[in-house]
Amino acid sequence: MSTQQPAVSPRGAARALTMLFLGAFVMGSSEMLVVGVLDLVAGDLGVSVSTAGTLVTGFALGLAIGGPILTALTIRLNRRTILCGTLVLAIACNLVVALSSSYDLTLVARTLTGAFAGLFDAAAFAAGIAVVPRERAGRALAVVISGFAVSTAVGVPLGTLLGHAVGWRGSYTAVVVLLAITLIATVALVPSVPGTGGGGVDGQVRYAFAPRVLAVLALCALVFGAAFAAMTYIVPFLQEVTGISGALISVFLLAYGVATAVGSFGGGRFADRDAGRTLIVAAVGAAGSLAALHLFGTNPFLVALLLLALGAFVMGSGPSLQYRVVALAGPGGQLAQSLPASAINVGIAFGSFAGGVAVGSFTASAAILTGLVIAVVAVPVAWATSRLEPPVVEGSAPPPSGEPGVALTGPKK
Repeated sequence: MSTQQPAVSPRGAARALTMLFLGAFVMGSSEMLVVGVLDLVAGDLGVSVSTAGTLVTGFALGLAIGGPILTALTIRLNRRTILCGTLVLAIACNLVVALSSSYDLTLVARTLTGAFAGLFDAAAFAAGIAVVPRERAGRALAVVISGFAVSTAVGVPLGTLLGHAVGWRGSYTAVVVLLAITLIATVALVPSVPGTGGGGVDGQVRYAFAPRVLAVLALCALVFGAAFAAMTYIVPFLQEVTGISGALISVFLLAYGVATAVGSFGGGRFADRDAGRTLIVAAVGAAGSLAALHLFGTNPFLVALLLLALGAFVMGSGPSLQYRVVALAGPGGQLAQSLPASAINVGIAFGSFAGGVAVGSFTASAAILTGLVIAVVAVPVAWATSRLEPPVVEGSAPPPSGEPGVALTGPKK
């Protein structure tokens, strides 16, 4: 696959990455906002809280399944066109959520929003890589990933406060406004980035779903599954084991959220240096954090530090996971851009389920041990995948920063 250097100035690249960050932030907020106002949504739509919880599942399934399908179908389209199109569709779907009184229609809108978010992810990663020099690709990926991390750390809590102040529909109306602002700014500031689609959809699928890529996707699921097996049930752990209750719980959760944001930002530099080694360190760090959390869970100060460490290690692996998947996909990199988000959502679903089974059968600390077991499995997988090499394709460009096979396509001149 042929490669171009970006045809935008550093200032233009910074503006484009800022808009991609904003888009990821707003998309991430729209995904998780419902968690903080789930009781309000359930009461308003006349369903149980557990039924309302399927609005989270629907979004995740839409992203995990619909994202790659839509990415494959739009593989030849300009990335800026896709970004603008997905923002328009997300505005429409979130308007339905804000206005509808039907649970079924709300579920459909949430599921479609998830699929469009998956397509947005892939286009944002491709556009981010395209506007920077090859040696800064990992940092560009980190900017987009950090948008989602910051949405969890900041956007969701703020949206929850807004939802309880003006109603959950008001918070989704705010999301619609932010999406509209992001759309206008994307049109103005993000350069044209042609789709490549080399070899057609069939060729993309063949490379994007090669065993070497699937191995790293499995690592994605394991790393995030380990974290969410523990974090999904961290509140009862803090209450029963650490002895924390009330408003202090929010402080511990905020510490984890801030760590994920910082980790995703910082992880980009390590991805540029050596993505494979970064993933090994992240897996070992996550396992060590969970092991220490189990051993020292009664000490509030250490628990706070360990939550910081866990968040930093897990989200710090995000840019490297994305980087390695695209690198190992070679000519299938355009389609592969959408796959880590799908694998992460599968891992989150699996980890939450496994942690729930453990908590239901034993105690709150069992969720931490479940996450530890998954993280321990991730360590040898990380080591094995670090030895994988991208496909050698005739006429391909030289690899950036010792990481072969990343296809970077610059914007039109």
